Amino acid sequence: MNKWLILGIAIVAETIATSALKSSEGFSRFWPSAIVVAGYGIAFYCLSLTLRVIPMGVTYAVWSGIGIALITLVGWLVYGQKLDAPALIGIALIIAGVIIMNVFSKAGH
Repeated sequence: MNKWLILGIAIVAETIATSALKSSEGFSRFWPSAIVVAGYGIAFYCLSLTLRVIPMGVTYAVWSGIGIALITLVGWLVYGQKLDAPALIGIALIIAGVIIMNVFSKAGH
């Protein structure tokens, strides 16, 4: 399977798990808590697979950068969390950094 697809699965699983973590209410609700455990399990398993073929720094930068952007989007859309201009600029800079690393750097290839 494609190394970037596996990393994408890790990112989506982590985003789902983090979203469910808020809904678990401190692990006091069963189904959201089960989603947290399963999601993080899938995320870390897929992340470990990508570390076989993509350098650790690149893997973690892409995983955390895109994860931050996605979880911020979920917070805004699902939980109604507000984003001000500095927050939006910061998210844009994180995304720009991930793009620059993947387009211009040879580190992940």
